[in-house]
Amino acid sequence: MVPGLVCVGRWLDEDGRRRLTADIDAAPWSSQLRRRVQHYGHRYDYGSRGVGGTPAPPLPGWAVTLARRLHEDGHFDRPPDQVIVNEYLPGQGISAHVDHVGSFGPVVASVSLLSACVMEFTHPEDRTRVPVVLEPGSLCVMTGPARFTWRHSIPARKSDPGPNGRVPRGRRVSVTLRTVL
Repeated sequence: MVPGLVCVGRWLDEDGRRRLTADIDAAPWSSQLRRRVQHYGHRYDYGSRGVGGTPAPPLPGWAVTLARRLHEDGHFDRPPDQVIVNEYLPGQGISAHVDHVGSFGPVVASVSLLSACVMEFTHPEDRTRVPVVLEPGSLCVMTGPARFTWRHSIPARKSDPGPNGRVPRGRRVSVTLRTVL
């Protein structure tokens, strides 16, 4: 396992996932990347890999509710104030990275919606690779080494390995919540 990584399956039930997806899809998407994104609270600047630049809209009600729940569940010492929503279509992924240390606090949390995928955690020294299945409605919380040392990625592929062969990916939406330093 990856020290500091906590994954909670079924953190959102089916009705909660459906409502959250509808709320997200009702808002405008940015297509500035190869995938569509939404920014709230603070805009992430992909050039500097930190927050800044053009202001972002405030957290909508659904994001405030998630942030409050994460704080009340003890995952954050204060409610997160920065949210990025990413849409991944089959074949899309995100390269290995550590969320910017100089911009964000000690916890990064992500909620998965719609389709499952495999997120890979890689240790930078010995290249140990740990695949983690993120099911719809699951919560992934990174702290300590999982947050600051291990790199995480989603390989750009149309299916993931499963216990009985390849598992096709569908549209996946992730909601990442962080605190800004």
